[in-house]
Amino acid sequence: MNAIDLASLLCSRLCHDLLSPIGALNNGIELLADEQDPEMRERCLELLAESARASANKLKFFRLAFGAGGGFGAEIDTREAKAALEGLFGPERRIELGWMVEADKLPKDAVKLLLNLAMIAGDALVRGGRLDIGGERQDGGVELVIRAEGPRILLDPVLRQTLAGTMDGHVEPRAAGAWLARGLATGAGGSIQLSGMEEEVLLIGANLPGPASS
Repeated sequence: MNAIDLASLLCSRLCHDLLSPIGALNNGIELLADEQDPEMRERCLELLAESARASANKLKFFRLAFGAGGGFGAEIDTREAKAALEGLFGPERRIELGWMVEADKLPKDAVKLLLNLAMIAGDALVRGGRLDIGGERQDGGVELVIRAEGPRILLDPVLRQTLAGTMDGHVEPRAAGAWLARGLATGAGGSIQLSGMEEEVLLIGANLPGPASS
């Protein structure tokens, strides 16, 4: 896959995720224009605020995970990554976020890898649960661990195959984040490891070797 194909996949994923909240914004504005009841108008305004907040949170996350968020420096403030995940997996998603990244900054590719893997693991928690994010510098590189635990975990087989590098042929837009994550890891000489098909726990590990390990 070339850079243009990957960019197209990422754009498709972004448009897909934004379609619902932006569509809700459009519907809410149409309802508000016709509604005269004060209580219903207040409810419409609440829905508009929720949709606007969801759209903004998704844009902030994808800007950091897919785009050039964090500027053009070599490292990104990990507080930005934490805030992006908190916005993506808010209270309405019923996901409790555990943050175990002590470093103030990490290499940009490591942060993008962390965010994409966390998104995949969080999406697998179809009935909510807990998502723990860990990352640390080690031997000049970076080690990442994502742990998802909940009453039901459903990891799309296409995503699992894409992360494992066993996917052949056409890559679908829903696998854009997984494809990017694998490319970030293998491009730096690292790897991604996934746990088996346990019902209530999903573990994803990744490493990005430092210059001395390349």
